[in-house]
Amino acid sequence: MTASAYTRAQLGMEAPLVTVEVYCGNGLPQFTLVGLAEAAVRESRERVQAALINSGYSVPAGRIVVNLSPADLPKEGGRYDLAIAMGLLAASGQIPAEWLQQVELYGELSLAGALRTVPGLLVATVRAAGEGRSVVVPKANEGEARLATSARVLAVPDLTALVAALRDGGTGYFSASRPVTPHRCAQAPELAEVRGQSAARRALEIAAAGGHALLMVGPPGAGKSMLATRMTGLLPPLSAEEATECAMVRSLTGRDLDNASWHCRPFRAPHHAASASAIVGGGSRPMPGEVSLAHHGVLFLDELPEFNRAVLEALREPLECGSVRVVRAGYRANFPARFQLVAAMNPCPCGFAGYRADRCRCSPSQVHRYAGRVSGPLVDRIDLHVFMQPSTGRSSPADSSPSESTATVAARVEAAREVQSRRGALNARLEGESLEGACAVEPALALWLEDATHRLGLSARAQVKVRQVARTVADLAGRARMEQPDLAEALSYRRLDRSPAGG
Repeated sequence: MTASAYTRAQLGMEAPLVTVEVYCGNGLPQFTLVGLAEAAVRESRERVQAALINSGYSVPAGRIVVNLSPADLPKEGGRYDLAIAMGLLAASGQIPAEWLQQVELYGELSLAGALRTVPGLLVATVRAAGEGRSVVVPKANEGEARLATSARVLAVPDLTALVAALRDGGTGYFSASRPVTPHRCAQAPELAEVRGQSAARRALEIAAAGGHALLMVGPPGAGKSMLATRMTGLLPPLSAEEATECAMVRSLTGRDLDNASWHCRPFRAPHHAASASAIVGGGSRPMPGEVSLAHHGVLFLDELPEFNRAVLEALREPLECGSVRVVRAGYRANFPARFQLVAAMNPCPCGFAGYRADRCRCSPSQVHRYAGRVSGPLVDRIDLHVFMQPSTGRSSPADSSPSESTATVAARVEAAREVQSRRGALNARLEGESLEGACAVEPALALWLEDATHRLGLSARAQVKVRQVARTVADLAGRARMEQPDLAEALSYRRLDRSPAGG
């Protein structure tokens, strides 16, 4: 007799359907598992048999064949245990086979029949809900699975409880997931705490409004990190779709999802000793890196020149396309990486070049070598370069005046983003016809801009970014068309294109 159960594999952000076909027949006792299964999946034979016996069910004495279809799709982990066990019960006539036709089963079995948590279930739950199937998950995965909008979830602690629930038609177990209600998170530090640094605060607002990448250069203690940590507070709430995408990425890492804050924009700040795999993703079994964990949020790279050169160069493609494709001999995985880069660096190894001649002892060659650790192509992809002045530690008229609060600036950012949403994309992502339409200027102003970019020696990419930033400046000011002050301000943020020291 044969029976089928359904589950899903995990390949990055994809969860292809896997049909577990079970055959029970006459012959010498033998349990064969086929379908390109790795070691942990093959070992499920022992777990399943022990779990069935200890849960009060019998294991057929004859020949058992389990096929995980499609046969050419790699299978790994313990997520297939429950589907194999339920398929075996159906094939041996201990439960009706029709119970398994509209559900997908996930969970690793203990020898006593308890269900243990497995990683990446949110991705599978979202895909299952899209195809109209309910899902069965371990009790420990219930909160994660219910984050999938419209999913019908059956969460059970063990094999016996699952059979009882299916016998009763799922009464008391199946229920639809609650809708997502995004809101602004209260944990973001307050922007009003930042005194002075008006130019840097202005650049931070522009970056938040248009989705632009930002690089802050300044001496130690100028407030670069302090400003960076306030970026998420300026950004609008995640939409339901964005929140689910962020949660799916986090789910793949096997980390618990906090139901109170999973909808908040992520802020990731990896140490400069992190490897390329940790930043962009990878490993023998491809996993998302920091750029993906920062999806729809902020990736803050402090002490930018201290990162390994290979790590920084690996950022170039994600900054351009918003995704990462990790390829291994047996795996290919795509991860989203639509993050907002905020980076900070000192002007030289000691940190005081151009600011404190009495304290800086770095030679010109040392200054240029230090700045050269960040390659030109990477700098070219960063929209805003802002140079910060040192903090004197004494109150000045500018420092003593009250700074704008996070709520005040966030309101302007949200209004500017609303204008951009009507155009169809954030300004940082405008290209082609949409760029030409949104950034159109009068012929005389176009000639002025062309002359200015030529004199500054800006690349074609940098010229596009100038127009994108200028469009954001105009949006913040409520102007339908860009004017010369908007373009001039945007050009002022390309100082690293002219000199490593910002001259």
